[in-house]
Amino acid sequence: MGVLTSEAVVLRTWPVGEADLIVSFFTRDYGRVKGLAKSALKSRKRFGGALEPMTMVRAWFAERPRQDLVRLDQLEIVRSPLSAPVDAVRMAVLSLYAELLDQALPEHDPQETVFRLLVAVLEHTTAEQPWMPLTYFQLWMTRLMGLLPDITRCTACGEALQAGEARFNLMSDGLFCALHGGAGASPLSADSWMLAQRMLRQPVAAFATEPWTRRRGQDLRRYTLQTLERHLERRLRSAEALARL
Repeated sequence: MGVLTSEAVVLRTWPVGEADLIVSFFTRDYGRVKGLAKSALKSRKRFGGALEPMTMVRAWFAERPRQDLVRLDQLEIVRSPLSAPVDAVRMAVLSLYAELLDQALPEHDPQETVFRLLVAVLEHTTAEQPWMPLTYFQLWMTRLMGLLPDITRCTACGEALQAGEARFNLMSDGLFCALHGGAGASPLSADSWMLAQRMLRQPVAAFATEPWTRRRGQDLRRYTLQTLERHLERRLRSAEALARL
């Protein structure tokens, strides 16, 4: 097969031997792909700074007969996360995007909607405002993975929920009324419940001018993270690092 090209976002890299790298990258046209970047640690001519996680690139690669890894020929930077101010929180948020996508997406399965979601949140993930796009990303990933039942109704009884009534628990998808939340259920604040409904209807740009502290949407992020980690059957190390900051 000839050389393929696509818009892509670099997710992570692993060293192989003295000079090569395995690169996991999420393409618009071909889904998540793993490729071998020969001599990437010795020569920066073909890749330069394009191998930083969450770098948007134009990728050129080719499938190899009887090989799981594609041959990664070239990456051309479209937008680098290092072109904007960097702090520990922003880098941890970008790492969470990368880790979640690398774990959740099957290989070679185009996910156009997820790709567009990622591009949108990357544009708004700044050192000044990391929490809003993270909240939006986790909520929409939960929905796009089919893990988010109707949040306006109790998953158990189907009754309409009211602001301040919604509950979630560690072992079940969806939200519950006070009667069916179960032992140890956590409340979802009225603000977060209404915020989630707005986020499922509006683009991320609609929230860019709103004030966002770390506390805003914190319980919504905890709810979606618990859901995602339960279905991935693993803890996200980047989320643990973010919580420690």
